Amino acid sequence: MNSVAPFAHEALFYRDEDTFLAGTARFVAEGVDRDEPVLVAVPEVSIAPLRERLGDVAEQVHFIDMTEAGRNPGRIIPGVLMAFSASTQLRFRVVGQPIWPGRTDLEYPACVQHEALINTAFEGRPGAILCPYDATALPGHVLADARRTHPVVIEDGRRVASRWYTDPTTALADIYNVPLPPPPADAEEHPFSVGTLAHVRKIVSAFAHWLRREQVEDLVLAVNELATNSILHASGRGVLRLWREDGTVVCEVSDSGSGFPPSFTGLSGFGIVMVNLLCDLVRTHTSHSGTTVRVYLGR
Repeated sequence: MNSVAPFAHEALFYRDEDTFLAGTARFVAEGVDRDEPVLVAVPEVSIAPLRERLGDVAEQVHFIDMTEAGRNPGRIIPGVLMAFSASTQLRFRVVGQPIWPGRTDLEYPACVQHEALINTAFEGRPGAILCPYDATALPGHVLADARRTHPVVIEDGRRVASRWYTDPTTALADIYNVPLPPPPADAEEHPFSVGTLAHVRKIVSAFAHWLRREQVEDLVLAVNELATNSILHASGRGVLRLWREDGTVVCEVSDSGSGFPPSFTGLSGFGIVMVNLLCDLVRTHTSHSGTTVRVYLGR
């Protein structure tokens, strides 16, 4: 690792389990040797082999299943990485794998957004995040995006600066901010304004009644936050659309504004962070005509 840079964000391209274990174990052991707190957030299937490779060192490492903690890619920075880095005053170290074979096309743009935002959210902080990518199983465009969102790439045992690395703002505009698929023809549609927020909450609660009670409460809170943002930062009004997809409730809020206001965290604003913590997936698209935020819950 470069001990001069306060923060490092690197992609590890691996082609089999052995190169995955060798690269991640080296990174972890180096952190433990330097008395740095270390978190490993990878799919559960990789945790046991990595524990075995680390031996006694594993006892000093915190492990979590990324398929659960990072089910919603937008939850990883506030709910995993920032939570871990905030728990220590020391330089921290994380193995974080937000993209693995099996991530859906629906989730993928949010994954790229996450990888790009890491560079902004942790700029100047003392820490290092290593992101493993399965170079054999993942499509070529995923590896190309990894080169754009990571300043450094490790491949075939060589660590090199990525000449494709792109400023996070440009990366988000080019890769993540893409139009969302149109709602189904039978989606419910409800215009709203400041005087109808209470009615919006009732509509969402009734529509999602078949979910667990706590899920309904989370969804109502998330949609209320989105609708309130439309009222405060857009034209004072917006449109709510609701539908179901394979056991999932989908709620979409559209308005004529430019999205959530920026916050000091380098994320998109505390409101959208809260929405990500409440929902299974959040997708956003902003254009010259306005902003659409679509949330999924119940998968």
